Amino acid sequence: MSDLAQRFADAQERVKTLPERPDNDTLLELYALYKQGSAGDASGKRPGMMDFVARAKFDQWAKKKGTSKDDAMNAYVALVDKLLAAAK
Repeated sequence: MSDLAQRFADAQERVKTLPERPDNDTLLELYALYKQGSAGDASGKRPGMMDFVARAKFDQWAKKKGTSKDDAMNAYVALVDKLLAAAK
C-alpha cells in the first residue's frame, strides 16, 4: 500500500474520532472527497428529486469530476487533519 493510500485509510479511521458531528456542508465535502479518492468520477444515475440526501451527496461528488484520485485523497486527509485540529 502506498504512503498516500495508508494516510487516506488512516484519515478514514481518525475522522470517526471527532467529538462533534461536522456541519452538513463539511459532511458532503468529506463524502465527495472520499468517493472521488476511492472510486474516481461520479458514475450511475443521479438520484431522484425526492431523495434529497442521496441527490446532494451525488451532486457534491459530481463536482469533483476530473480531480485525480491522489488529489482527492490528499484533500480528504487535509480536511480530516483540519477538523481534528479545530476540535482540540
